[in-house]
Amino acid sequence: MSAGSVLVIKLGALGDFVQALGPLAAIRAQHPRDNIILLTTRPYVEFAEASGYVNTVWLDSRPKLFEINKWRSLRRWLRRGKFRRIYDLQTSDRSSFYFKLFYPDKPPAWSGIARGCSHPHDNPNRNAMHTIDRQREQLTKAGVRMAGFDDIANLDLSWATADVEHLSVPERFALLVPGGAQHRPAKRWPLENYKALAAQLAERGVIPVLIGGPDEQATTHEIAAAVPSALDLADKTDLLQLAELGRRAEVAIGNDTGPMHLIAAVGAPSVVLYSDESDPALCGQRGKAVTIVRRPSLAELSVEDVLGTLAI
Repeated sequence: MSAGSVLVIKLGALGDFVQALGPLAAIRAQHPRDNIILLTTRPYVEFAEASGYVNTVWLDSRPKLFEINKWRSLRRWLRRGKFRRIYDLQTSDRSSFYFKLFYPDKPPAWSGIARGCSHPHDNPNRNAMHTIDRQREQLTKAGVRMAGFDDIANLDLSWATADVEHLSVPERFALLVPGGAQHRPAKRWPLENYKALAAQLAERGVIPVLIGGPDEQATTHEIAAAVPSALDLADKTDLLQLAELGRRAEVAIGNDTGPMHLIAAVGAPSVVLYSDESDPALCGQRGKAVTIVRRPSLAELSVEDVLGTLAI
């Protein structure tokens, strides 16, 4: 079969993007000669480029309903791409609507959930499946061989690396990820518990290294103020640097949030804290050594309970 262009749609968020790495690797293996284009959002451009799974990364501006010119531009780009196949790994209302932008032309072969697509993932229980299991089944139905790519713990992520020497991380350290979505505070373990945990780790000679985005800086600064030996790297790492830190860490402890997916995927022994606000059966972190600790409310989870899961 002659080479052509293949489009993969994966817009985010971070945890979902990490869990799509196996499918991306499988699509690359399925289409070794094709020009694979990834349609994604700004936070994942450099990370995806480093992976080698795609040839080109295109930025989706995610136009709002009233931004007619942006919709027209996206439609022109999709129609001019002459894609032989499109894999929609986002499977959202937005990405499914992109299928309609080919009208009145016949759309390319399409794997996803868009009504009328050629390779639908039509399992009525798909929303009750873990993200990784759901994508494995979707791509298998589309004829993609998933053997060797269906367990992120066995995926070769050696490409996810970057220089971290300038960050001056200590020889022995634990990554703490105390943040999470601002609009879902019930997914966060109390700040006072993270302070106490950081202090206990420091006493054991394992320096707490605090990870987060710009919205978590107030939280990490407060922990660092309480534990002076802690290293605050909030908003100081990109995804490739975070992966390298995960590879070097003795352990990572954090809430159910995107960075914990990446840290777990590269092999860090990871303890992820869950409340009833999210379900690890549907979205839990996967990796070589992941421990899920769950309570109906994270206020019920003690520092001693978390320390009891650690082998340090």
